[in-house]
Amino acid sequence: MTPDQAFDRYEEIRCRLPAASNAGACKKIAGLHELDDQVDVFVFDAFGVLNVGETPIAGAHDRVQQLRDMGKQVLVLTNAASYTRAQTQAKFARLGFDFAPEEIISSRDVCEANLNIVNPHGPWGVIAPAAFKAEDLNVDAQALLDDPRAYDRVQAFLMLSAADWSAERQALLHDSLRRTPRPLVVANPDLVAPRENGLSLEPGYFAHDLQDRLGVEVIFHGKPFASVYETIERRLPTIERKRIAMVGDTLHTDVLGARARGWSAALISDHGLFAGLDVKKFITSSGISPDWIAPSI
Repeated sequence: MTPDQAFDRYEEIRCRLPAASNAGACKKIAGLHELDDQVDVFVFDAFGVLNVGETPIAGAHDRVQQLRDMGKQVLVLTNAASYTRAQTQAKFARLGFDFAPEEIISSRDVCEANLNIVNPHGPWGVIAPAAFKAEDLNVDAQALLDDPRAYDRVQAFLMLSAADWSAERQALLHDSLRRTPRPLVVANPDLVAPRENGLSLEPGYFAHDLQDRLGVEVIFHGKPFASVYETIERRLPTIERKRIAMVGDTLHTDVLGARARGWSAALISDHGLFAGLDVKKFITSSGISPDWIAPSI
């Protein structure tokens, strides 16, 4: 999928995303250090902001440290739901970042905290990476692979990752949901993610496909949906929302989600979804506008 195709698809599903009426000024800045007098807390997306795939973005570590030295609070809010909490921490350390565990909020963590509300008793069928272990979750879970009977045996579905998902497995899930509608929970609403060799398809892409074809209701946790932002707000009860800045590379997830909560937003243009493209075209077309645009953090 190309960036233009991803943008068009985000626009097609816009009615399912949070609404935000206020618009930012789209002021161009060289880096986040210029916002010293306007922002108290910087909340970083990961892909396209701190890293591209498994490669850290040049200068990102130094900028995070500079913001710390300026007295700013820094957090990470990631939709990368493939990883457990320990794996997420290890990944950032491997990339050269020294975020403390409490500074990292993942959509998976927030999602897991709500699973028992959706399906407290029966087994969950999980769309997960190859290394997934059922004991990683605090619910009765099993990975869904190629056995169609397994899809019909579970009472709810959870999408963590699309790394090993396929059209054939998507068809099995579609047919099972068509036969017997059940809850579908998605811990990563992204349609795509920037990798070293292009954009990968993410769980949100497959979930919205099922919504299109079956009309099933999907429960999303992750940007731009409210639960992850609310998790951070509960940690920052004394901080004015506009002095919290979401820093991301995507309009329909990072920026839109922040706008819907009354946060500020900075769009990073050079490393993620819009790398090499004119972001103003996409801002004008979508009407989703950040407060600031920076080439990198």
